[in-house]
Amino acid sequence: MAQGTNASLQIERLDGGHNSTCKGSVSAMDDEKDDNLDNLNQLSSGKPPRNVKMVRHCSSSAFFTDFESEIGILGLVSPSSENSVFLPIFRSGSWSEKGPKQYMEDEHICVDNLHEHLVTSADLPSPGAFYGVFDGHGGTDAAYFTRENILNFIVEDSQFPSGTKRAIKSAFVKTDHALADTKSIDSSSGTTVLMALILGRTMLIANAGDSRAVMSKRGRAVELSKDHKPNCSSERQRIERLGGVIYDGYLNGQLSVARALGDWHIKGSKGSKSPLSSEPEVKEINLVEEDEFLILGCDGLWDVMSSQCAVTIVRKELMMHNDPERCSKALVTEALQRNTCDNLTVLVICFSADPPPKIEIPRNHRRRSISAEGLDRLKGILNN
Repeated sequence: MAQGTNASLQIERLDGGHNSTCKGSVSAMDDEKDDNLDNLNQLSSGKPPRNVKMVRHCSSSAFFTDFESEIGILGLVSPSSENSVFLPIFRSGSWSEKGPKQYMEDEHICVDNLHEHLVTSADLPSPGAFYGVFDGHGGTDAAYFTRENILNFIVEDSQFPSGTKRAIKSAFVKTDHALADTKSIDSSSGTTVLMALILGRTMLIANAGDSRAVMSKRGRAVELSKDHKPNCSSERQRIERLGGVIYDGYLNGQLSVARALGDWHIKGSKGSKSPLSSEPEVKEINLVEEDEFLILGCDGLWDVMSSQCAVTIVRKELMMHNDPERCSKALVTEALQRNTCDNLTVLVICFSADPPPKIEIPRNHRRRSISAEGLDRLKGILNN
């Protein structure tokens, strides 16, 4: 079963709950020092310097895919003006698949226009948007409840919007406690939460669990969240300090995540210290023109794909058809082909109405070389 959405407000409830990485690298040219030493060896053997550039040819699609990612890592420029005032325009697409699981337990939400979605939005900076991925376990109850309520808990908090970070953290606690108080929700139901709240040019990423947020900055993947796995050193220390144990990567032998909402059969009573935390890590980013799009995905995607590979795929797709929904579907399809063993939910959020620009390699107008006299002097120094 597959479902895709691409509208200003997209909310879906689906019905099923987790390795390879994008491979390939680009060989770089030897630096200037290596070239000079190489030339020196050539002179010593009576051969002319080897200063002719080498070009590799490859017909592998994986090579060219990763080549584009390497360009992004190098931070090469595009023909846009970095001095212009950037005002983001939000458009999004999503795709979900049950995958090999028996049931679909993921939920998600896409709100491209927060002002139209909220009843009262007079105090909100413009533009505004909200996105979330909720990877449920033990049924869909906790994921569905969180999707329906967490945004309201944020905007209704007394600290919003002047203290948005504090409002978000408070909303996580309120949602977690509401899951404990709602009798119709099974105490063994829980969910991870990954959300992005954008107000004007300020984007806040909040995460509790092992979903991941990755942003493309001119083709370079920038991870905006940390996977909360029990084996992570900082999470392990916190878990063990609070009396928890980790068996084969599972918290108390039951959960493969270190942070989640719900799961009150593990947390016990409200107010007690639990090794399973509901506290999110919140990161604030000021969007600039280089920031092209954001990927929110559950762990079913990241179990089989690197962040850079996902960004490269989405960027290539956007340059072909500029449709974020089709980009989300492409990532889900690729993850299934890589034999992921979990539910899949992917959101792609674009910050511009235009596709990403083609990356240009800046020309080096200054050619550096070493004279024959310099080579002789270097040879003498090395011989001595």
